[in-house]
Amino acid sequence: MRLRKAVSLIAVLSLVSGCSIFSPTPVPRGSLVEADDYDQLIPGSSTRADAIDLMGSPTTRGAFDDNTWIYISMTTYLRPANFPGIDKQQVVVLNFDNDGRLKTLRTLNRKDARPVSMISQVTPTPGTSINILQQILGNVGRYNPMQNLMGTGSATGQSQGLGNSNSGPGHFGSGNTL
Repeated sequence: MRLRKAVSLIAVLSLVSGCSIFSPTPVPRGSLVEADDYDQLIPGSSTRADAIDLMGSPTTRGAFDDNTWIYISMTTYLRPANFPGIDKQQVVVLNFDNDGRLKTLRTLNRKDARPVSMISQVTPTPGTSINILQQILGNVGRYNPMQNLMGTGSATGQSQGLGNSNSGPGHFGSGNTL
């Protein structure tokens, strides 16, 4: 009797584990461009307007060239306690000439991707390693409510009379003397 219950429990669990409830749900991201859409574009005769009509606005444009349009799409799935996994990735790159005619059309997929790894080093920045006490004490004496009344300070960086010695940044060239 116990053996029969154990076997039936294993059978039910194996059937349930094959259900789609436990499979990851695909999440589409980016411009979902189908091959039927970009196959209608013909280099040399298609224009930017044709590309917009067929594929919509590009995901991004070239950083230094507005004649390069890039359509990026991917399908991801969630992985517990990790970054999302990528099922499918596609990039369509359209290059136009200055007249707006399509010069080249390239498609890239996940095999064309180059992995980029992060480095763990930190670039030190000089002058930023001060503590809170140094920050507080560094501002003592910089504020002088009388400097504008006496005509010794101006926002243009020029000091007027009275032998001002502070000409560093944040002092408008006037310093703290009266």
